[in-house]
Amino acid sequence: LSTGPALPIIAIPTTAGSGSEATQFTIITDVASDEKMLCPGLSFLPIASIIDFELTMSMPARLTADTGVDALTHAIEAYVSKKANPISDGLALSAIRTIGTSLLRAYRDGEDRQAREAMMHASTQAGMAFSNASVCLVHGMSRPIGAHFHVAHGLSNAMLLPAVTAFSIGGAQSRYADCARALGAASEADSDAVAGGKLQDAIVTLCREVEVPTPETFGIDKSTWDDLLPLMAEQALASGSPGNNPVVPTAEQIVDLYRQVYAGI
Repeated sequence: LSTGPALPIIAIPTTAGSGSEATQFTIITDVASDEKMLCPGLSFLPIASIIDFELTMSMPARLTADTGVDALTHAIEAYVSKKANPISDGLALSAIRTIGTSLLRAYRDGEDRQAREAMMHASTQAGMAFSNASVCLVHGMSRPIGAHFHVAHGLSNAMLLPAVTAFSIGGAQSRYADCARALGAASEADSDAVAGGKLQDAIVTLCREVEVPTPETFGIDKSTWDDLLPLMAEQALASGSPGNNPVVPTAEQIVDLYRQVYAGI
């Protein structure tokens, strides 16, 4: 935890996105142990940010998809986090609504300026949301994938989001239902249980439409993946993020989730 004065950093994001221009978190990778370490503290918050969607106009479709699902994951996890609060809730739901109407447009047509601008705003809102509520299990499990297999952060989140949502939804059914309605996947007339099911379906469909690969189709060797599962589960738990999840998993449950994700279940 860093509590000293902030460095004089002005952040200008070029993707939509990590939201890092508006968060109190940074990541340091230990290349000796292949571990991504989460470093929190207000000292990591930029003193100013310049948000200009024009800088995202050249993003290719793959990067648009991966960073867009990353922003969606930030917003959903901030909303269902045990540290959620009224301020983060408003930011998270607004981001989810915008992503629901804009991500596929930006992915399909990179010249869609309205969609690009909307995604830029949503990314920053989602960053502000999780900076105040933290992230959960998806991010805890995502960091080891990125560190060991050099998968881009947003893509590893996208690989994990469907399975982790299915695992977690019973712990915060009404909150996930709110996410479904904000995303446009469910209506106010739907019960929370029905809305939660529609959210799971919508996430699976979104990942399919933006062509998110499984670890296997990405090219990760199965035996290497399996050999690293106990260490990856240990590293995921040690990050602290899974402790914010609506359902806090054991190491064994994380290993099982990694297996599901590899198989594309």
